[in-house]
Amino acid sequence: MDLMLSGKSVFVAAASKGLGKAVALEYAKEGARLTIASRNLEQLAQTRDEIKALTGVQAEIIQMDVLNNEDIRHAIRTAAGAGKGLDVLVTNAGGPQSGFFSDMEDADWTRGFELSLLSTIRLIREALPFLKSAGEGRIVNLASSSIKQPIDGLILSNVFRAGVHSLTKSLASELAGDGILINTIAPGRIGTDRITELDRKRAADQERSLEDLQMEAAKQIPLGRMGTPEEFARHVVFYGSFANTYVTGQSLLVDGGMIKGL
Repeated sequence: MDLMLSGKSVFVAAASKGLGKAVALEYAKEGARLTIASRNLEQLAQTRDEIKALTGVQAEIIQMDVLNNEDIRHAIRTAAGAGKGLDVLVTNAGGPQSGFFSDMEDADWTRGFELSLLSTIRLIREALPFLKSAGEGRIVNLASSSIKQPIDGLILSNVFRAGVHSLTKSLASELAGDGILINTIAPGRIGTDRITELDRKRAADQERSLEDLQMEAAKQIPLGRMGTPEEFARHVVFYGSFANTYVTGQSLLVDGGMIKGL
């Protein structure tokens, strides 16, 4: 299938590692003109070099902290500059700190909001003039399976990731007249450093081995295993492509059937 991404300008946030990196690589495979951003410039440069070696695409890199509004404004405007424009925006950010309601102070709630929800709002706000001027556009917001089923010990993510999809649903109506489709893609247990970090913490809290905890978790997934970042990324790229012409305002769980809710 032709995703009609060749030559399209794509911006992927938090793309130096994990799911963002996998998404960027898949867009490069489709021949997109790629801009990737992250707080860690060294990791970002390594990702750029990997993408170049694997696909031949020379991605542009921009240092950006999603907690800094000026960074976001600069990154989007730089990506869209020099006559390049912007056709696709993929919003993404590292997950907020883990913990339960009783663990969180006001500062934790504020930071969780800024990291998980406000960063998405700001990225979209800055990108919209360029997406509108292109005549059509695609936005994909990366979230979490917690938008459908809260995850114990991740109270901040549960609250603010749900807000991300509420934003998606609201903007789908507002942006349809501009030819812009927007969707949320939500990973379940995908094999990233973030999942390993959370699993290691849970294993330590429960005084058990990481391997034992992960084996038990895999049994709760109908497909019997964690997904790979590449599997997740392929779905992001389809919904954030111009082969997608009629799906907007939706949430897609990439979770191997883990979430049972209708």
